[in-house]
Amino acid sequence: MDSTQQKRNPAYLPIADYGVIGNLHTVALVSREGSIDYLPFTRFDSPTLFAALLDKEKGGSFQICPADDNIRIKQLYLPDTAILLTRFLSETGMAELTDYMPVKNKEEGCALVRTLHCIRGKLTFNLKCAPRFDYGREAPAIEQESTTSVLLSNPVCQLSVRLRSNTAMEVREDGVYTTFELQEGEQATFVMEAVEDRDAVSRPVRFFQEELLQQTMTFWEEWVNQTTYKGRWQSTIRRSAITLKLLTSYRYGSTVAAATFGLPEEIGGERNWDYRYTWVRDSAFSMYAFLRLGFREEAQAFINWIIDRCKELDHAGNLRLVYRVDGTDSLEEESLDHLEGYRGSQPVRIGNAAATQYQLDIFGELIDTVYLYNRYDNSITFEFWQELREIIDYVSDNWQRKGHGIWEVRSGEQEFLHSKLMCWVALDRGIRIARDRSFPAPKEKWRKVRNEIYEDIYYNFWNEDKQAFTQARGSDVIDASALLIPIVRLLSPYEKRWQSTLKAIEEELSADTLIYRYRTTAGARDGLEGEEGTFSLCSFWYIENLAKAGQVTKARLYFEKMLGYANHLGLFSEMIALNGEQVGNFPQAFTHLALISAALQLDYMLDNGVQ
Repeated sequence: MDSTQQKRNPAYLPIADYGVIGNLHTVALVSREGSIDYLPFTRFDSPTLFAALLDKEKGGSFQICPADDNIRIKQLYLPDTAILLTRFLSETGMAELTDYMPVKNKEEGCALVRTLHCIRGKLTFNLKCAPRFDYGREAPAIEQESTTSVLLSNPVCQLSVRLRSNTAMEVREDGVYTTFELQEGEQATFVMEAVEDRDAVSRPVRFFQEELLQQTMTFWEEWVNQTTYKGRWQSTIRRSAITLKLLTSYRYGSTVAAATFGLPEEIGGERNWDYRYTWVRDSAFSMYAFLRLGFREEAQAFINWIIDRCKELDHAGNLRLVYRVDGTDSLEEESLDHLEGYRGSQPVRIGNAAATQYQLDIFGELIDTVYLYNRYDNSITFEFWQELREIIDYVSDNWQRKGHGIWEVRSGEQEFLHSKLMCWVALDRGIRIARDRSFPAPKEKWRKVRNEIYEDIYYNFWNEDKQAFTQARGSDVIDASALLIPIVRLLSPYEKRWQSTLKAIEEELSADTLIYRYRTTAGARDGLEGEEGTFSLCSFWYIENLAKAGQVTKARLYFEKMLGYANHLGLFSEMIALNGEQVGNFPQAFTHLALISAALQLDYMLDNGVQ
């Protein structure tokens, strides 16, 4: 829970000062000051309707705030839901803003609901709704249909939204405004909906304020209660699970890497990427988390999405590392030069040029997910196996190829350790699936190649001077992706070479519980300028490794300390900056799924009496 008392600052709020709401088609970010500063409409990867987070003047926002500047603010989720409450507390009264997006079925439209309820006393509020279509490039045409209904549209974008309320609103040149007072017990509700047929009759505002709110609350409570997790960090795990669910498409079953685009890994730097797409790697890890927590439907939906991608392939090697949520692969990267970027961090990129990179590791993550899914469900069909068999055969023939690696470097292709490791995983898990299901497969060939990869990693990626496995063949760079070696079970956590590698990671990449993925100051080159923060995904990998190696007391301490870097709502971005602020896209699926995995490992060790 967050509590602040200050005059509102017109500059950019910290990234961590936001909560996320969504309807399993898209998400919105709501600031602790009650402003919606980010909303792609109507899909995760759609152009934004509000993007003040990336340009406070041009991006557009939906602000509801008390007229009194001297206000205390607290923000929290209703337990086990994605319904966000922002409480405004002053000497004259207390009010609560409830923000949510109704969870609808695969075909229905998109709505955003905001309700203010005065709990005690009285408060005056100002509202400004100023959407800017197409990433802030298009202003809306505004039509006042009645005192309580306004249509905002743009013919270029072919998109219309309607804002309705039980409070009178006024149209001005740049948006919709109103100032209103609420007495104790009174409510004001604002509903913004996508409009396909402007003459269609919508449900009354009161329905969104009461019935649909209750339905949405019930949906989230019933969904999260399906989890089989009964461990020590239930509220934390449930919040991370809900966050992953918010980033997962109801219609397609794919999970986006993060809710946002363009948020910088370094304030003022150029490492500003668009993560609103489905990386095979990230989604595979997400499905692993869903499976471990007992959410079978999400795993099945992703498997179906992957089956569709495999059916589209004319060659196994053409599997893309990243797709749009609907499975299309048009992700041309461009810069939105008209936006100043978060705190002046340019360029603001949409699309992602990494889509054209070659990354061998995605095959391993995919096959590992299928292997785990088959263990839980035993439902992999022979038709699907034939597609997978081609992929595994491709890996067995191409595992020595260079690529851009898990970190998607822009400094050229190399033989990365992590890529080799995941090629080993692809073959190892493929052999296991074929054995468990008695599927026909060239198992002898796969075993031979799997063993070759194992020895190649063990001997050729070991740096004698560093006494560690390093980032790439012949490299002396320590890379946190090596933390996956025991997690995927290539080596025992008690293996001498692994223990030495873990020590090297601690010495070169750690700052207490925080872990850098690599250090450009220590010779790592990724083709970009500037520095970056510690990578929260790697911090949780590190904690999981400590637990696996029997250092459970230290692992538990570091886990609890890492949870302290979450924001007031339990959300994580991609990285932690030098000043302790969250940076990078937000919230980040990779961080939350690694948190879940570390907690599960800690629970297992503690349940078995390891201290």
